[in-house]
Amino acid sequence: MTFELPKLPYRADALEPFLSKQTLETHHGKHHRGYIDKLNKLIDGTEYQDLSLHEIVVAAKEKGDTGIFNNAAQSLNHGFLWESMSPDGGVAPVGPLGDAIDAAFGSIEGFKDAFKTKAVSQFGSGWVWLVVDAGRLAIVQTGNADTPIQRGLQPILTLDVWEHAYYLDYKNDRGGYVDSFLSDRVNWAFAAQNYESAKAAA
Repeated sequence: MTFELPKLPYRADALEPFLSKQTLETHHGKHHRGYIDKLNKLIDGTEYQDLSLHEIVVAAKEKGDTGIFNNAAQSLNHGFLWESMSPDGGVAPVGPLGDAIDAAFGSIEGFKDAFKTKAVSQFGSGWVWLVVDAGRLAIVQTGNADTPIQRGLQPILTLDVWEHAYYLDYKNDRGGYVDSFLSDRVNWAFAAQNYESAKAAA
């Protein structure tokens, strides 16, 4: 199987002013493409070549194939990231996901505070995720290329907190980047679909 770089689900300038066109083109077209291209070279002719991206992430982690894992996991994480953002975000979730957020965090504002705390306290490069853990929503950090699926968690939403995700627009202000995402760029429709899928699979 040869993996291809997925297209962005919106124009490269559609998330402005949250993220600039230059940031999206660099992050998607160079960083994400780089992971995809390296992964294809690494798995060619190996036991991984016919597996799905998710299967490669799990198998490579178990076997300690660090190079394959890093590029597969970053390919998976970035694909999830693009869907987690939307030019039409910002409206607080309702229905089952909204109820679950209230149950876990007290309110949507409680969720935003908890998400930001996890995002800005992630040391170095990594990710912050909204996940389903044993039927309940939780917020977790992962370092570098790690993913929640390694812990048996179901990802609902993510934000990349590697510096390349925001430095062109925010310099070292990770908190401002997170605030802007939470204010009006969260794809709550995508998160709701993931939450319903996780509930159905439980």
